[in-house]
Amino acid sequence: MTQSFTHLDDQGQAQMVDIANKSETRRVARASGRIRMQPQTLQAFLDVTLKKGDAMSVARIAALMAAKRTSDLIPLCHPLSLTHTQVDFIPNMEEVWLECIVTTETVGRTGVEMEALTAVSVALLTLYDMGKGLDRGMTIGDIHLLEKSGGYSGDWHNA
Repeated sequence: MTQSFTHLDDQGQAQMVDIANKSETRRVARASGRIRMQPQTLQAFLDVTLKKGDAMSVARIAALMAAKRTSDLIPLCHPLSLTHTQVDFIPNMEEVWLECIVTTETVGRTGVEMEALTAVSVALLTLYDMGKGLDRGMTIGDIHLLEKSGGYSGDWHNA
């Protein structure tokens, strides 16, 4: 089976996909990622005792801003009008990480997966920036799409 890349034209040049003929539908995406750290760093995030302040509140705002500005950061993404974005943080005290889950929604002609993934990435980078004075060894990873719904391709869930 030959697969074509929608972001390339007939000459192999990058292009923004034409979505003019797509139907507007409700589209939702959820993405997740984790930042691993020392136990005292996680506790400082949770207790809001970092010198820089409330890291999770700042990271939540950073995620919201990143979701809205994704098309400014990812060259071939369409600018979207988001209808809702939710940012959640889930701590795991045993494995010593903080998970960020972002849900993005729109009614439009293209999906919101990149907005959710970008928001997670920027939230985790913000947590690193806020906590690096306490723990420069934090690691960010496992950033992935959990699920998406809407549009021509329908629903998808990460197994």
